[in-house]
Amino acid sequence: MTATLIDGKAFAASVREKVAVHVARLKDEHGITPGLAVVLVGEDPASQVYVRSKGKMTNEVGMNSYEHKLAADTSESDLLDLIAKLNADSNVNGILVQLPLPDHLNEDLVINAIDPAKDVDGFHISNVGLLGTGQKAMVPCTPLGCLMMLREHHGSLSGLNAVVIGRSNIVGKPMANLLLGDSCTVTIAHSRTKDLPDVVRSADIVVAAVGRPEMVPGSWIKEGATVIDVGINRVPAPEKGEGKTRLVGDVDFASAAEVAGAITPVPGGVGPMTIACLLANTLTATCRAHDLAEPEGLTA
Repeated sequence: MTATLIDGKAFAASVREKVAVHVARLKDEHGITPGLAVVLVGEDPASQVYVRSKGKMTNEVGMNSYEHKLAADTSESDLLDLIAKLNADSNVNGILVQLPLPDHLNEDLVINAIDPAKDVDGFHISNVGLLGTGQKAMVPCTPLGCLMMLREHHGSLSGLNAVVIGRSNIVGKPMANLLLGDSCTVTIAHSRTKDLPDVVRSADIVVAAVGRPEMVPGSWIKEGATVIDVGINRVPAPEKGEGKTRLVGDVDFASAAEVAGAITPVPGGVGPMTIACLLANTLTATCRAHDLAEPEGLTA
């Protein structure tokens, strides 16, 4: 391996530490404690684990955590009523509705019912529009984490060629907008892109977010490029025993690491940054709500 390993786990810990320092300052100087409300509808096991982790880390950085667990058959009107109450609650600075929702609930309707200023997931249509037009917005957590790691590694991103593989509303599109905001030349590629390998080889920065295990081989990577692998895919691992699995990214790590200048691993790369940036977004939302200076290095 020749590439520098970008340690997302360590970087996320440093982000949480910075958040904790700012939270302590808000308490001491202004008597303000940021509050994050997480709404979970149903019994999805992965969502339950994720919500528990969010609550634990929220408390660890000194914020208040408000968890609302609703039955899987909760009506849309009841869920919207809860969101309205959280919107009006001055103790709640950030609201996150855990996705996916049960099929009978309209995700777009629910997300867009959240006050955009408290939308710490950055999914509200107003925040999408603000980000797309280069204005101050709440930014989706995973792309924000990718941007933070790229800035840490490169310093300035100005003038670099970036290829984002994937066009989702959650990662691909906001990631492209963030890179444009840092003056990269950005290409959004996807499954129907012609000559995809050649497009990727042109990139100084590759952000892979397609959800296909090890789709991007090292032969697609330009020598010295920085590779951010957003993919988290579970694949069979017979070497571990019958029925066992392992996590891999969208990039073939072994071959890409031979040519890349820097690369994120899976697991331990982008993943840990998502919750760290959720906490950073909650802090940012709190500062904006009280007309206080935003924390440096924790926003887009």
